Amino acid sequence: MCRNIPIFILLASTIALVSPTVRADETGSMMADAARRFISALDEKQKSKATFPFDSPERFNWHWIPRERKGVPIKNLTPEQRPLAFGLLATGLSTKGLLKASTIMSLEEILRVEEAGRGPIRDPELYYVSVFGTPADEGEWGWRVEGHHLSLNYTLRSGKVVSVTPFQFGSNPALVKSGPRKGVRNLAAIDAPANELFLSLTPVQRTLAIVRDIAPEVTTTPNSAQPETTAREGIPVAQLTTAQHDVLTRLLHAYAENFPDPARSELIDRIDRGMLDAHFAWYGPADAARNHAFRVQASTFLIDFNNTQNGTNHIHTFFRSVGGDFGQTATF
Repeated sequence: MCRNIPIFILLASTIALVSPTVRADETGSMMADAARRFISALDEKQKSKATFPFDSPERFNWHWIPRERKGVPIKNLTPEQRPLAFGLLATGLSTKGLLKASTIMSLEEILRVEEAGRGPIRDPELYYVSVFGTPADEGEWGWRVEGHHLSLNYTLRSGKVVSVTPFQFGSNPALVKSGPRKGVRNLAAIDAPANELFLSLTPVQRTLAIVRDIAPEVTTTPNSAQPETTAREGIPVAQLTTAQHDVLTRLLHAYAENFPDPARSELIDRIDRGMLDAHFAWYGPADAARNHAFRVQASTFLIDFNNTQNGTNHIHTFFRSVGGDFGQTATF
């Protein structure tokens, strides 16, 4: 395998940068068309790996760790098939989101070189594509692209995107500190405003926000159809100043901006409605340079973030729709 950034990553980024804007009402149809083109290019063995019934429990089997997965890995696709896989991915992300996703994949090469075979398999092409149900403008179907530090889950109904959650982005390293890619900070749009918000808290606000001075290594539960519903901790967002509220809004909207409309608008609406009762919680010392995590929990969404490994240079972050992951309707 070529040890440079794979051509499919470069192709995907180029598609996002030069493609015209797709109307929100076209997104679902574009996804269905892209999924059909991808599946039709697979041989029978590949199709058996890549496709599942819509009601398969596998649809909820999501995770961010390097592990064995179901689906068809991009590394096993032919040169003719790979652009079609990334044609599908390009329908599900904005330009910002696609650049983040492709950068996450490319960082596996840095880990491969640094670890020299001592850890798990590191491979920028070891990301799996799965399709659930029959891609169409009617009925229900979904799809997923997943691998280390990336889990993207889409659900469609009657030609419309009804859910892009849960989704997860990770970054190791969070900041590339040496080599030709020195300075790359892939999740800065989330990490930077979170640190800015925490540093702006007054002593009284910090007393409310800091739940404990040790950060948990895992901040949420993967492999579940709906998020956990624990009691909210931390400082109520209503007790932030206007300036602090603006920073938090910028932080939260950065998650939504990874997706095209209508998903982006739905996520922003979910966030803005949830701000009325949201809490911001900090886990770890009062020092963003040390191991830390934060949670923003509301009646409509749950965000977890942690940076607790590799000398505080290894990020995991999740977004979950309370009661709405995988297009489901749940009451808590």
